[in-house]
Amino acid sequence: MSATLDLTLDLISRPSVTPKDMGCQQLLADRLSAIGFTIEHLRFGDTDNIWARRGTQSPVLAFAGHTDVVPTGPEKNWTSPPFEPVIRDGLLYGRGTADMKGSIAAFVTACERFIAEHDTHQGSIAFLITSDEEGPATGGTVKVIETLEARGEKIDWCIVGEPTSTEKVGDVVKNGRRGSLNGYLTVQGKQGHIAYPHLAANPIHLLTPALTELCDVEWDQGNEDFPPTSFQISNLNSGTGVTNVIPGTAEVIFNFRYSTEVTHEQLQQQVEILLDKHSLNYDLSWELSGKPFRTASGALVDAVKIAIEDVTGYATELSTSGGTSDGRFIAPTGAQVIELGPLNATIHQVDECVSVADLDTLSAIYETLLVQLLSK
Repeated sequence: MSATLDLTLDLISRPSVTPKDMGCQQLLADRLSAIGFTIEHLRFGDTDNIWARRGTQSPVLAFAGHTDVVPTGPEKNWTSPPFEPVIRDGLLYGRGTADMKGSIAAFVTACERFIAEHDTHQGSIAFLITSDEEGPATGGTVKVIETLEARGEKIDWCIVGEPTSTEKVGDVVKNGRRGSLNGYLTVQGKQGHIAYPHLAANPIHLLTPALTELCDVEWDQGNEDFPPTSFQISNLNSGTGVTNVIPGTAEVIFNFRYSTEVTHEQLQQQVEILLDKHSLNYDLSWELSGKPFRTASGALVDAVKIAIEDVTGYATELSTSGGTSDGRFIAPTGAQVIELGPLNATIHQVDECVSVADLDTLSAIYETLLVQLLSK
């Protein structure tokens, strides 16, 4: 059993559903303090975080990740209990194996081997670990970054352990993410008897033409780094639950995943202009989950490409697709941010799993990155 697999098994056995940490971070703190890291526990609300650092000089290479996992769903649907990790046919099964306790274990073991060979490495190595990435993400990485910024502590390079790979470990690296903007829309009508529509105003009927137009808008054409901006409706609710009442309101939740061709302010303005054109009586509030970011070619991206090819023998692909990550809180500080982790085929699913061999490959890639960036 490899050290990476052993640590992953220990982490998976702890049912750390957001925002619970269940001792995962203390386990990591103990391993890191043993190799010279100074550990800082930071708790905001119900969220546990650790900031661990080895060294006091720049550049700072930080590993970022989360110990929390999404709920399992009905455990009876799992082939084996989700928090009792088991290996079958070379795959390790359990909630969080891919997202992202396997990556965190690989972070730690990579550092242990690197420090054993490079005790007086350049710069600093850091860990930013949270327990609320899968939840509202209000007491985790964003708060740790605020703390670091307030005292002038900067991250130069950041590796986020999100599961980015598609067919084989390391084949895809995220060097950026689209922005995410949520809209919460309520359209006012007038409730009434369904047999007397002239005495009511059906908000669903009033809203439908505007929604159709919103779905048909070409917001931008994207660019070489980002696909075109996408508008999607995630929730549509109205009605009283009976067949003979015209509802008084209709509620819509929608999301933009947007490129760098537009700003969130431009999207908000365009939506409001369209709704006003349809003469709707509405309330609309906005929530910006994260702005788009991209890490251009430079020290970190170049080192990642070299490390993956050295360890695996194949070249990686840079991508900005997919959902958001905590990288959105780190990139605005000026840090170069990439995301690199195991295959994402089973994340958030029943019978989530990761290849046992991939865990060691991932750890080797992280170690090679440390050598590329911090060895003397």
